Amino acid sequence: MKSLEELKEIRQKTLDKINMRKEDKEEAVRVVVGMATCGIAAGARPVMIAFIEECAKRGLRHVQVTQTGCIGLCQHEPMADVIIPGMEKVTYIKLTPEKARRIVLEHIVNGRPIAEYAIGSQEDA
Repeated sequence: MKSLEELKEIRQKTLDKINMRKEDKEEAVRVVVGMATCGIAAGARPVMIAFIEECAKRGLRHVQVTQTGCIGLCQHEPMADVIIPGMEKVTYIKLTPEKARRIVLEHIVNGRPIAEYAIGSQEDA
């Protein structure tokens, strides 16, 4: 069993994390991965894991990787939106874990969206 002091310390660390997230919410970068059955069947789970691992590896605490249900464009799965405050949302399609890692580096870290991965720039075959 933990001592009262250890429990208070754990509580304070958790509250600090929660408060930090609230304060950074307006500045947070959001990556939203489509994780409906169509996305999962197309390989969205490894893509989401790649986003999470690459952000963690680079220490990007201001990036929130979340999931959503069906986006309605199943033929383009796996898909993810990258939403950076002050910039236009970019929807990436037909993703792989390798593409996800490149998106973190080029778009999220360096602010340069990757046009060839974005919807509207690939052939809809």
